[in-house]
Amino acid sequence: MGKFTAFKVQLKSLPQGIHEFEYHLDKTFFANMESTDIHDADIRVHLTLNYKADIYDLAFKIDGDVTLLCDRCLDDLHFPIDTAYHIAVKYGDDYDDSSDDLLVIPESDNYLNVAYMLYDTVALSIPLKHVHPAGKCNRQMSAMLKKHSARGGEDDVLADELIDEIDNIEMEQQNGGNATDSGGTH
Repeated sequence: MGKFTAFKVQLKSLPQGIHEFEYHLDKTFFANMESTDIHDADIRVHLTLNYKADIYDLAFKIDGDVTLLCDRCLDDLHFPIDTAYHIAVKYGDDYDDSSDDLLVIPESDNYLNVAYMLYDTVALSIPLKHVHPAGKCNRQMSAMLKKHSARGGEDDVLADELIDEIDNIEMEQQNGGNATDSGGTH
C-alpha cells in the first residue's frame, strides 16, 4: 500500500450528490512529504465534495496545529492551523492546473489524490518567519546568540539598542499598545 493511498478519492465511482471525507495529518504524513519545516502535526481535515453536472466541487476545512522550530532559539514552536481550501475538478482531455479555481484531470484517471493539495494548503498557511512571541524564546539560547553574534565596537551598542527596541515594540503589540516609551522621543 502506498504512502498516500488513504488520500485517493474515487471520483468515477461517486454518485451525484454530497459526499464527506475525514483525514488526519500527523508527523508521518509530513515526513512522507519530505517536509523539513514541520516536525510534528495534529491536523483534522474535513472534505465536502459536491458532485453535480460533471463538476466535482471540493471544499476542505483544515484545523489543528503543527510543530516547527523557532528560527530564533531552535525550541519547538506550536503553530495553530485554521484554514480552508476550495477547488472545482472536472474531467478533460489532458491534465491542466493553470487555473486557481479549476483543476482538469484526464478521463483515464479514476481517482484524485488530495494529499498534495492538503500539504500545500497547510504549508502555505505557515508564515515564513517561525518565532515565538516576544519574551517566550529560550532565554539561554537568546543570551548565547547575543553573546556570540559577530558584531563589534560601536555597531555592537547600536545593534543591542535596536534589538531592545524591537523587543519593546513586540511587547507593546502583545500587550495591546499599553506599554510606554521609557527611552524618550526618537
